[in-house]
Amino acid sequence: MDKPLISRHLVDSDGSLAEAPSEVPKVGILGSGDFARSLATRLVGSGFSVVVGSRNPKRTAGLFPSAARVTFQEEAVGSPEVIFVAMFREHYSTLCGLSDQLAGKILVDVSNPPEEEHLRHQGSNAEYLASLFPNCTVVKAFNVISAWTLQAGPRDGNRQVPICSDQPEAKRTILELAQAMGFTPVDVGSLASAREVEAMPLRLLPGWKVPALLALGLFVFFYTYNFIRDVLQPYLQEGKNKFYQLPVSVVNTTLPCVAYVLLSLVYLPGVVAAALQLRRGTKYRRFPDWLDHWLQHRKQIGLLSFFCAALHALYSFCLPLRRSHRYELVNQAVKQVLTNKSHLWIEEEVWRMEIYLSLGVLALGTLSLLAVTSLPSIANALNWREFSFVQVKSFCLCWRASAWPWPCLSRASTFPPTRCLGFPNLGNRTAQSDARASPSLAGSSKSPDKGAAWDELILVTPGEARFRHV
Repeated sequence: MDKPLISRHLVDSDGSLAEAPSEVPKVGILGSGDFARSLATRLVGSGFSVVVGSRNPKRTAGLFPSAARVTFQEEAVGSPEVIFVAMFREHYSTLCGLSDQLAGKILVDVSNPPEEEHLRHQGSNAEYLASLFPNCTVVKAFNVISAWTLQAGPRDGNRQVPICSDQPEAKRTILELAQAMGFTPVDVGSLASAREVEAMPLRLLPGWKVPALLALGLFVFFYTYNFIRDVLQPYLQEGKNKFYQLPVSVVNTTLPCVAYVLLSLVYLPGVVAAALQLRRGTKYRRFPDWLDHWLQHRKQIGLLSFFCAALHALYSFCLPLRRSHRYELVNQAVKQVLTNKSHLWIEEEVWRMEIYLSLGVLALGTLSLLAVTSLPSIANALNWREFSFVQVKSFCLCWRASAWPWPCLSRASTFPPTRCLGFPNLGNRTAQSDARASPSLAGSSKSPDKGAAWDELILVTPGEARFRHV
């Protein structure tokens, strides 16, 4: 990179361009890894003068931007007042020989310990670095930012940078530096908070644990109920084997139940909180812990509700593709032929199913709008009146659209065919095997001759049906 990406201009915290200060301080970097290279690229692109200290500058110089000067560590720590320590904890001791040159400077620790080391050590990496260099001011920052975010820019990743230090002046310097790089600095207190800051990258979706367990519990409950009702009970009472419905049909019946309950749990805590405030007569008293956690997890619960609803839509589209569905269509067509019914059309069921499907699509679209507006990037573009209007009105529309057709959506796959239907070749089966597959053929005087094979059943318009024999 021959020239800075943003010359004499710095990216402000709100994304706009702000004039750079007249004197841009030099910034030093100790380390030559991936994070150090990305950090140097971002600093150079923001208009800073960067000096990189490496144990082998000739080998690593080609990996850094040409605007950054790569030299030995002793020379790199001479002039800059702010020095990023982009090294592992076990390599901190190698810098002890530079303690006199580092005296009075600001050391920015960007390291993250592995989970095993984080549990083994009582103190943080930043506190350990401060113990090795008592004459320096240590600031913990930029450890939650990935190398890709640094190189690509804050718009392609998380903008927030937690910063902590015991020295307010040093902390303010790094706050201004992070803001100049286009990030949003967040002051999290003294250096004692560094251990908590270093634990942030180690957490795997911390805000999703309770909502995910809740969704899983609801799924297990409704799946068990639907299994007993639709599969186990017909098998025990009537001897019907419907265990083939477990992978698709029972799951498809369970998903809207879970989505509907989760969507209700998104708006229920708001009602509970309002009722509690009315009972207390004030809004300035703290909510109970269980209600406070419930309110904080509403976004995750809503997104899981949308996920279950989207899966239900996909499963519903897959229902006609099942082999069992094709066999059911064949059996219904055979029954229609044997009963000599030329036209089968129930107007009420046709209208009900059309309305059910239409309202189901409308409910899914409205729920998609709720999910999209809950994302921070979209929610920040709306004012409070717009956000509350979308959330409240869309919820009411989604609830009304989904509450009516929901109990009967699973019946869409069993609706009898009424138009021209074509079936794939069923193979050269005998009438005896067909009779065993379809009880309506067994013992019927209208069944095909014994041993006569047929390829497929053809329904030609609602007035004619015939077998095509081989």
